[in-house]
Amino acid sequence: MTAAMELPTKRRMGRRKEFDESLRVPLAAGTTARMDAVLEPDEPRLTLIRDAIEREIKRRERITRNPASQPDRAK
Repeated sequence: MTAAMELPTKRRMGRRKEFDESLRVPLAAGTTARMDAVLEPDEPRLTLIRDAIEREIKRRERITRNPASQPDRAK
């Protein structure tokens, strides 16, 4: 047996998934270019998308909890 075969190998676990769901979203022409134009240096495009989705969900949840604060859409 060689020395390499005698060394015990450590079992390593892979990185835990941070995001369990994925979504494919068709966008209008030019949308990704507009997104790229407003990204911070070294900011991934997906960070912008995730932040925008989270803000919109929170906004809609606030409206659902307090319907009196909804703008009048019957105009």
